Amino acid sequence: MKDSGKGPALLRQYNEKRVLSYLRHQRISSRLDISHALGLSKNTISLIVEDLLALGYVEELGVVQTNSIGRPKIHIALKPEAIISAGIMIERHRLHWMACNYFCEVVEEQTIDLDTSRPEKVMVEIARHCQRLQQNYPALMGVGIGFPGIVDQKLGILHVSSHLGWGKVELLSTLAKAVSVPVDIWNNVKAAALIARQGEIPGENETCFYLRIGEGIGGALLTRQGVYSGGSWTAGEVGHLAVLPQGPTCTCGQQGCLESLISLSAINAQLGQRQTGLSWDNRQQSREHVDEIMVNAGQLLGKALSQIIHLINPKTLLIDCPYNLEPLFVEHTLAATQQFTLTFPFSRTHITFTTERFKPAQGLALAMIQRFEHVSLT
Repeated sequence: MKDSGKGPALLRQYNEKRVLSYLRHQRISSRLDISHALGLSKNTISLIVEDLLALGYVEELGVVQTNSIGRPKIHIALKPEAIISAGIMIERHRLHWMACNYFCEVVEEQTIDLDTSRPEKVMVEIARHCQRLQQNYPALMGVGIGFPGIVDQKLGILHVSSHLGWGKVELLSTLAKAVSVPVDIWNNVKAAALIARQGEIPGENETCFYLRIGEGIGGALLTRQGVYSGGSWTAGEVGHLAVLPQGPTCTCGQQGCLESLISLSAINAQLGQRQTGLSWDNRQQSREHVDEIMVNAGQLLGKALSQIIHLINPKTLLIDCPYNLEPLFVEHTLAATQQFTLTFPFSRTHITFTTERFKPAQGLALAMIQRFEHVSLT
């Protein structure tokens, strides 16, 4: 893109990014339709499209056949491989990376085992993968990097991660020295929530709470302005809502946290207590025991959801969970949520259980696409 500069040059860049964003969502359009949608003159759009054609970001697909009188429309479309973004997700003992095109469609991805006990080694491995991505994808325009834990996204600092066993680590300043493309640091769950906005939520202006259950449990509040992080970057930490006062001790030191009771590791531990060697992956071996655990997990999650509804009152609650295909889990989650929630807000909250899991690495790649499209006029 052109030098941002000030005045007309900045406005031109701002409008170019608006056109790119519009085409990313619409896939195919025309100069006239873009002009109407963005409220810009046909002449301005024509000049911007010519620039984007020269840069290789868009292509003309041909004349649209219509019966209307006047100059025929020419379809314009993005060339998705012309802009590549990437995401690298760190979890305990593994690294997952993904390269995506400009539609945030997966081009390539890989998961590798990784010793995550020492931040220094992990940072070296991340830098190595970033450099490899740059070599393989010359059109790479940024890498989003995600971690479990409390992340100050603006400064790129991981304050604490109980899953990794890390204290305060300055991530961005270290990686910026080793990587030549833009890098952003995210919490994994908040990055996954960005993918939820792509199609699972009815409207972009509606407030949604995204809840993800995996090795841990986290959440993210999606507003019109994006993901809300809170005053200390911990907004959405639903895993530490207390739902069973006399429950087991959580990694945070409290008793009865949701995470200590129904996270994937907690459920696997419960399965193991009932039958040696049984885990979530081979749960069909003991249907009766699994059903019992799913009923209990749904009841506990319902208590947490009622707290979220009362406190935040989101229009949509989106549950991204490995147990969603278990009918008893869904049934008892909804029943408990209704039991513990006031009738009026419950009746106006849309609770959705995803059938496929969102990938944080894809959300990290999307975050870099959104950063690429953002130009501030202030």
